Amino acid sequence: MKMDKYTCIDAFCGAGGLALGLKQAGFNILLSFDINQTCIDSINKNKKYFGHPAIQADISDMLNGKLLDYCKLKRGELFLLAGGPPCQGFSIQRRGEDTDPRNELVSKYACLIDEVYPSFFVMENVTGIAGKRGKTILEELIDKTKSIGYEVYVNLLDAQDYEIPQRRKRYIIIGVRKDIKHSYCLPKKSNRKITVRNAIEYLPVPPENGKDHPKISLHRRDKLSELNLKRINALKEGQGRDDLPKELLADCHKVASSIIGYRNVYGRMSWDDVAPTITARFDSFTRGKFGHPDQPRSISLREGALLQTFPIDFIFTGNKVDVARQIGNAVPPKLGKIIGRSIIDTYEGDE
Repeated sequence: MKMDKYTCIDAFCGAGGLALGLKQAGFNILLSFDINQTCIDSINKNKKYFGHPAIQADISDMLNGKLLDYCKLKRGELFLLAGGPPCQGFSIQRRGEDTDPRNELVSKYACLIDEVYPSFFVMENVTGIAGKRGKTILEELIDKTKSIGYEVYVNLLDAQDYEIPQRRKRYIIIGVRKDIKHSYCLPKKSNRKITVRNAIEYLPVPPENGKDHPKISLHRRDKLSELNLKRINALKEGQGRDDLPKELLADCHKVASSIIGYRNVYGRMSWDDVAPTITARFDSFTRGKFGHPDQPRSISLREGALLQTFPIDFIFTGNKVDVARQIGNAVPPKLGKIIGRSIIDTYEGDE
């Protein structure tokens, strides 16, 4: 495979989940950029996996030809522009006003696509981008990129269908420049399920004192309150708040989950099923079904990273909240690799 041929720039790169997967698929990453310096620090710490430059920059800093200048490229030379504009503004979990300044990042990404004019582009986002909050913004991106010469393919992928141990539905928008003259090859689903057991059962029990395991970084237990310890000990694997005794329910959860939702808060994962979606707050037992299947604790940061398919020695910088956010917001590297291969297959099918 010609590495110089499959060039890629990774926008909104986060901790590098998508970039790692694309690199594994055969891409030559020229640059990663993100507004969050902690994410950039993580990429730069992982010399084992990355050799390309990663810089702190807002997408506005890369418009008006600056990205092309930085990478010494001309319009149309880049093979792939990849990115996932921050999605919280579209999230179905988010409540309140529909306006969110982060929603503007999608339109700026469309402008960057126009300026760079790569052979392919990728945009990953939450399911909410096709819902009430995001539909107009998504349609604007599709209309703009079609008008400048792309065929656009919008597909909802669930990570568990691609041997990733997690339910994680995300829209993957692929743009194929019309001179490629070939339809996008959607990756094939697998019949094999990778479970929580497959992903994390082999890990040793983390220390009781809350410190990292001496041989596994970020494998530590979060301290639970006395009440939450009672809650998790009252649950078997796979159970959630609906299975708790009434006296252990929070007042706000004494109304049935069928009415107010939040069925899986205070829940345990199941060994022989996939995990729920790993979110930016997966480290908290109160935020979802993030309890360990049989130990009285929430899953560790390292376990969350493994469920996201990061290598066990991948380095994340920052404090506990920073690390959980980087892991939960990432594209699973294995999914990134599958997406990358589908793009290469599309291109090579045209040769």
